[in-house]
Amino acid sequence: MIKAGSAIVALLVVLLGLNSMFVVSEGHSALLLQFGRIVHTDYQPGLHFKLPVIQQVMHFDKRILSLDAPPERYFTSEKKSVNVDFYVKWRVADNAAYYRATGGDQLQAAQRLTPIVKDALRFEFNARTLPDLISGGRKDITERVRAQTDASARKNLGIAVVDVRIKRIDLPNEVSESVYKRMRAERLQLANELRFTGQEAAEKIQADADRQGQVLRADAQRDAAKVKGEGDAEAAAIYARAYSQDPEFFAFYRSLAAYRTSFEDGRGVLVLKPDDELLRYFEQPAPKR
Repeated sequence: MIKAGSAIVALLVVLLGLNSMFVVSEGHSALLLQFGRIVHTDYQPGLHFKLPVIQQVMHFDKRILSLDAPPERYFTSEKKSVNVDFYVKWRVADNAAYYRATGGDQLQAAQRLTPIVKDALRFEFNARTLPDLISGGRKDITERVRAQTDASARKNLGIAVVDVRIKRIDLPNEVSESVYKRMRAERLQLANELRFTGQEAAEKIQADADRQGQVLRADAQRDAAKVKGEGDAEAAAIYARAYSQDPEFFAFYRSLAAYRTSFEDGRGVLVLKPDDELLRYFEQPAPKR
């Protein structure tokens, strides 16, 4: 009996010894409770000790956690609705405040954090127009929402909001159709303006080209007439000099040219007097004595 009692006592001592130790793993922290009262708030990774039985340990994940909420519908400043899909990155910042607010339950923490983020998003979307959202105001929105939700979550939940991201902004079908029609009308107006500007520029270029063409043709015709006149004058001068050097030969050459022109096709008929000047080279020359 004494040996059995000693074994039981030894076993109890071992169990109490084991119960007085606890390990905080990497990426986690711990909070120590005694009868529901917080005794120590932030144990770092490693081996730690506590009073057995009367003290309990709560472990918290200190890594960044994700909150992926379902899409929510918000209204813009023009009272047009948009469907917003977003997610939040958060972590435990204050073990004591986190435990008091959520009991250390991540699901409850996410449920309490979600409306804080949604309220901040609703405020930002209500202050902006639909064109502002379409043209790209997400970064400004998420930065402001993260700052607002981080301040509120730290104070009320002991949570630090690391990041808020908008995955997508979808327009309801009726809004999408309205936006499409407006954008189509704007693009058509821009296309018409560009087309009108292009036609105006084309007409201006065409008119300028026609004017330049007329000027070039007039200059070319003037220069051609000048060159032709100079050529005719030079030809007349050459003819005159040639005629003055040998009038008889020149008359003969002119007659041959006239014969060639008159009888070139072989079907020409000339009706002339026998003593016509044109026929004088067809006469039998007088014999020399």
